Amino acid sequence: MNKMLRERELVMESVRRDGKPFRPADWIERISSQLASFGPDHHLRYSEYAHPCMIAGMKCLVLKKSLREQNPAAYEFILKFASDNQLSIQEDRRAQGALHHQERRKPG
Repeated sequence: MNKMLRERELVMESVRRDGKPFRPADWIERISSQLASFGPDHHLRYSEYAHPCMIAGMKCLVLKKSLREQNPAAYEFILKFASDNQLSIQEDRRAQGALHHQERRKPG
């Protein structure tokens, strides 16, 4: 995925703007699951538009801005949820190839 595409994504962190962790801790999975579907193997497949991701050891929600055209109600709901709960939101500016869906933390 190139840098131009990355800049069309938002990253929502599990931390409020005041620095406190947001609860419930599974909010990212709850929101991501609403846009997910089950594959032929009966495993949940997250949507390309909203999915969990680990960034610097913190669980985040990655939201493609193009969801606004595909599903305006879902896009507005997610942004309103983040705003109402004072979640940190920023443009996704990670380096190419750094995205790993549901990357697991390495023991350390």
